[in-house]
Amino acid sequence: MAQKNNTQNKGQVKDVKYYSKKFWKLFFYGLGGLFLFFLFASWGLFGKMPSFEDLENPDSNLATEIISSDGVTLGKFYNENRTAIKYKDLPKSLVDALVSTEDERFYEHSGIDAKRTFGAALRLGQNGGASTITQQLAKNLFHGEGSKFLPFRMIQKAKEWIIAIRLERQYTKQEIIALYLNQVDFVNGAVGIRSASKVYFSKEPRDLNVEESALLVGMLTNPSRFNPNRFPERALKRRNIVLGQLVRNKHIEESARKILEKKPIKLDFHPESHLDGTATYFREYLRDYMKNWVKENKKKPDGEEYDIYGDGLKIYTTIDSKIQEHAEEAVLAHMKNLQEEFWNQQKGNKNAPFVNITDAETDKIIKQAMKNSERWRILKADEKTDEEIIASFSKKTKMTVFTWKGERDTVMTPLDSIRYYKHFLQAGLMSMEPQSGQVKAWVGGIDYKYFQYDHVGQGARQVGSTFKPFVYATAIEQLGMSPCDTIIDGPFIIRKGRHHVTEDWEPRNSDQKYRGMVTLKKALANSINTISAKLIDKTGPEAVVDLTKKLGVTTEIPVQPAIALGAVDITVHDMVAAYSTFANQGVYIKPQFISRIEDKNGAIIYEPVPESHDVLNKDVAFAVIKLLEGVTEGGSGERLRTEGGGSGDNRWTGYPYMFKNPIAGKTGTTQNQSDGWFIGMVPNLVTGVWVGCEDRSARFKSITYGQGATAALPIWGYFMEKCYEDKDLQISKDEFERPDNFSIKVDCWTPPKVSVATDSTDTEEQNTDEFGL
Repeated sequence: MAQKNNTQNKGQVKDVKYYSKKFWKLFFYGLGGLFLFFLFASWGLFGKMPSFEDLENPDSNLATEIISSDGVTLGKFYNENRTAIKYKDLPKSLVDALVSTEDERFYEHSGIDAKRTFGAALRLGQNGGASTITQQLAKNLFHGEGSKFLPFRMIQKAKEWIIAIRLERQYTKQEIIALYLNQVDFVNGAVGIRSASKVYFSKEPRDLNVEESALLVGMLTNPSRFNPNRFPERALKRRNIVLGQLVRNKHIEESARKILEKKPIKLDFHPESHLDGTATYFREYLRDYMKNWVKENKKKPDGEEYDIYGDGLKIYTTIDSKIQEHAEEAVLAHMKNLQEEFWNQQKGNKNAPFVNITDAETDKIIKQAMKNSERWRILKADEKTDEEIIASFSKKTKMTVFTWKGERDTVMTPLDSIRYYKHFLQAGLMSMEPQSGQVKAWVGGIDYKYFQYDHVGQGARQVGSTFKPFVYATAIEQLGMSPCDTIIDGPFIIRKGRHHVTEDWEPRNSDQKYRGMVTLKKALANSINTISAKLIDKTGPEAVVDLTKKLGVTTEIPVQPAIALGAVDITVHDMVAAYSTFANQGVYIKPQFISRIEDKNGAIIYEPVPESHDVLNKDVAFAVIKLLEGVTEGGSGERLRTEGGGSGDNRWTGYPYMFKNPIAGKTGTTQNQSDGWFIGMVPNLVTGVWVGCEDRSARFKSITYGQGATAALPIWGYFMEKCYEDKDLQISKDEFERPDNFSIKVDCWTPPKVSVATDSTDTEEQNTDEFGL
C-alpha cells in the first residue's frame, strides 16, 4: 500500500513537472511570438509604418488660410476645413476636459496605459476601449478606422501601439494634445479644434469657456451622435458627463459643476463655406490666381507642387477686413434700394427686364443663358439631346431663389428663373491704396452664392465718361493745356478719313445744349461730349490709346475718336489702377493683393515685388487731379457735398453725405444708361464702382436712375462715410500733395453759386447716346 502511494506521488510530481515545463515552454514561445509579431510590425512586414520623417511631418491635410492685412481670417481653401493651432493657444479648460474624459493617466504613461489596457482586456472591451490620446492620434494620423476582421484589427492595434510609443518619444505631451485636437473631425465641415470653435461658437479656441470646452470634448466619442446643432439634448447630457469628469479629476468644484450643468447650450453656429462669408468674390479670384501660382513658383522640398487645399499655406493679403466690410455693406444697402426702383420701372414691360429689343434678340439672350447654366451642363453630361434639354427648361420645379429679403423656396420653370435673375442689378467695387498698389476692398457682385461672375476682375464693361480724364491728361501733357484753358462747346464734326473715321462723325451732348466758351475744368465737371471730341481730335486717338495702355488698361482699345466718349470696355480693376496713377503723382503701380505666402511652418515662400513705372510727370498728374476735383465741386458728382436733394434722391442711398474734404472723381454713364460708374479719390484711397445688369439690354428707361451719379456714386458716398467713421482706418481728408514749383494753372475763376440744391436736371451725366457709331 505504501509502495502504491509512493508510486502515485511520484506520478503526480512528474505530472506537475511535465505541465509546468509545458506551460513555461508555451509562455516563452508565446512571449517570443508576441515579441516577433511586434518586431515584424515595427519593420513594416504587416503594412507600411511611418518613417521618422513621417512622424516629424505628419500629412495633416491642412486648409490654406486667407488672412487680411489686419490679421483677420477671410476664408480658407480646403479639402478638410482644418487649421492647425499650437498648444499655447488652447484654453486650460479644454485641455483639462480632454485629459479627464479621454485619458486620465495621460501624463503618466508613455503612449500605452497598461492598467487601462489590461482592464479592457478582462472586460473584453464591453465598457469601452483602452486607447490613450496618443493611440487615438496614431490612428487618426496613419491608418484611420480599424478593420472589422479580427486578425487585421489585431495587426492594426499593434501598429497603433508602436506608433503611439514613437510619437511619445518624438513629441512632448503638450504637442501631442495640440496634434490630436488639430486632427479631430467635429462634423459640420469643422475639422480640428480651431474650425470647431469658429463653426459652433464663432470664436477662437483660446476664448472658449468651461462649458463650451466640455461640449466640444463631449463630441469626441461620436461627433455625429453628439452634434449639438442636430441633437442638443443628447449633446447637453454628454457635456454634463464631461463636467463630472472635471470634478472627479479636481479641475472644478462640485458647486461649479452644479451651476454649469444648469446652463443651456448656446451656439453661435456658422458653418464655413466657399460661397459665404467675407470677400467671397476676391477669394475666388485669389483661388484662380493660386492655381497658376503653384505651377509657376517655388516647389516644396520634395519637388512636388504646393497643394492649396491641403498644405496649410497662409496667404497674407492686402485686403483690410474693415474696409472690405464697409464696402460690402455699402454695395448691399444701395443695390437693395436701387433694385426696388428697377422692379417698379419694369411693371407693364411685357419683355421685362429687356428694353427696346426684338423677340429674336431676346431669344438669343435666353438661349445663351440656358447653355451657360449648370442644368444644361449636367443634362449634356447625361447625353441628353439639345431638344430634350430645352424642353426640360419649361417644366416647373421646386427651387430656392435669391431675393433681397432672403432666400425663398418657390416653384417655377428654369426658363422663368433665367428671366427672373436677369432683372437683378449687379455691382463691382474695388478700393486701392495708390501709393503702394495694395487692394483694400474687392466686391465683385451682390451675392456670390447666386451670382458668381466677378464684376471687378472678370467683367469688362463700357466705361462711358470715366474714360474722359485719359483724353484730358493726354491734352495737358502733349498740348501744354491747363484746366483753366477755355474751349468752345459747340457743334463739331470729324470728317470721313480723319483719324480712321469711315464716315463723318458729329458727337452731340445728350441734352442737345451747347454752353459756349468753357474751361476744361468745367467741361470735365459736366462731362461735355463735344469738348472731349475736340481734344482727341487735337491729340489724335493714338496718343490717348498709348497713354491708356501705360496706365495699365489691358483690354483692346480701338484707335477711333469715339473712344473719347467712353466707347471702350474696361474692368473695374484696371480703371481703379489707372486713376490711382493720378493720385500717385503720375507713377503707375500694378494692383497688389498678396503681401506674402507662408508654408505651414511659417517660412515665407513668396513675397511679391511691386511692379511700377512712370507714366506722367507730377505736374500733369496733379493737374488731372484738380480737373477731377471740379466734378465734385460743381459737376455731376456735386451731390457728394450738397443736402438739397434732387430728382430721384430717394435712391441716393445714404444721402446727404456732406463731404467737406477734397475729393477727385468722375461719373460715367453709357449708351441707354446700361452702365453707371463712379471713381472717387482721396489722397490715400482710390475706389471705383460700376453698376448695371448682366445684359446691356436690361436697364433703366431713363437717365435719372441709370446715370452713374445715381446708380454708382451713392455706393462710394455710403462707403466713404463708413470709412471716415472708423477712425482706426485713417482715411485721409487732406489736400492732394501739390508738386514743388508747380506751374500749371489749376485754380480757375468760377462765378459764385446761387443755390446749393442739386437737381438732376442741372447735373445729369452726359451719356453716350450720341456716339454716332
